[in-house]
Amino acid sequence: MKSFRDLKVWQKSHALTLKKVYKVSTLLPREEQYGITSQIRRAAVSIPANIAEGCGRNTDNELARFLEIAMGSASELEYLVMLLQDLNYLTSQSINGIDAEITEVKRMLASFIVKLRADR
Repeated sequence: MKSFRDLKVWQKSHALTLKKVYKVSTLLPREEQYGITSQIRRAAVSIPANIAEGCGRNTDNELARFLEIAMGSASELEYLVMLLQDLNYLTSQSINGIDAEITEVKRMLASFIVKLRADR
């Protein structure tokens, strides 16, 4: 069993959730509390949560499957950040590099998935 806390991709996605997404979500309009605010938080939390869950599974194949789910959540988060900008809820300044961090997490997930699949 792998410890998810030791994985750089988990550390980075956890920090993205805590330090970026939750912080930015407090800037959203109150009327979006049960809409986009909730959705962006769930998408962000889903990334490190699925990495952690995959690490608790028995095989590398199962871990890879949960990493793929995390990748889907990262893509959802990427879209939601774009939507918030397009709706003028957030400025480029308030986004503060979230896009780059999401891209980095996706790159790390993809590399990890490829490695796990190659080791089969």
